[in-house]
Amino acid sequence: MPSNRVRVGTRGSILAMWQARWVTERLIREMPDCSVEIVKIRTRGDQHQDLTSLPGMGHFTSELETALVEERIDIAVHSLKDLPVEDSPGVTVAAVPLRNDSSDSLVSANGVPLMSLGRGARVGTGSARRASLLRSHRPDLDVVEIRGNVETRIRKVDEGMYDAVVLATAGLVRLGLQDRISERLGVHEFPPAPGQGALAVQMRDGESELHRVVRGLDDLNARATSGAERAFLRGLGGGCTLPVGAHAWRESGKLKLLGFVGSNNGESALRAEVMGEDPEALGKRLAEQLLSVGARDLL
Repeated sequence: MPSNRVRVGTRGSILAMWQARWVTERLIREMPDCSVEIVKIRTRGDQHQDLTSLPGMGHFTSELETALVEERIDIAVHSLKDLPVEDSPGVTVAAVPLRNDSSDSLVSANGVPLMSLGRGARVGTGSARRASLLRSHRPDLDVVEIRGNVETRIRKVDEGMYDAVVLATAGLVRLGLQDRISERLGVHEFPPAPGQGALAVQMRDGESELHRVVRGLDDLNARATSGAERAFLRGLGGGCTLPVGAHAWRESGKLKLLGFVGSNNGESALRAEVMGEDPEALGKRLAEQLLSVGARDLL
């Protein structure tokens, strides 16, 4: 059995804390005799408004991974899309639990959908992918940078600083803010970030009763779909800051994967779909297909 204390590491944002509590509640259910403690860890991504100025990747995850390796925590809970696609030494993703809606949603001042926003409307996003897609669908919009957590971004809309923002649907739903959604943006027209809507539960490499319990949280479909999307991103040689989208789903017993690579100005984009069975091979094949027709030039 695991020791009587399990330390769950997380960022301190309201959304990150929700995710950590979701995992903690399930651990307590399986290990009622254990004390499960949530440990807040501040990442460099939390300390810098301009992520483009930071070197490397893992801006919201590396400090949690370090705490795992140094045995200051036993489990780390992440938004999967924040994790670099290359595994860090000494740690493993022990579970990808049941995935929420992977789409993006528009939150606008008057509840109007994307295509009904006024010409020149100011739309905030901190994502190169979302900015590229917005400019592609609505080149007449003023797409501008925005920082802050979910609540901060919505407040900036309410205060008139922005006419709308684009946010992950899963985060809005988890925080009970689904009534603020003006439009769910279709995953085929507006491909989400690879792994969006999924959690990643990391542990140190090894075998224990705690490993067994955490692996019980794993959802095979969530791991397969997110795995294909992340393999696509890995095949492009990119990270979460690139204008790259992907959506995987099951159809007729097969795994289908849609990939998107766009230019920062939204004027050029490449899309393709593939079908197969092995998530890793599928993502790699789609990346090679788009690279062969010029994706590298866009990236």
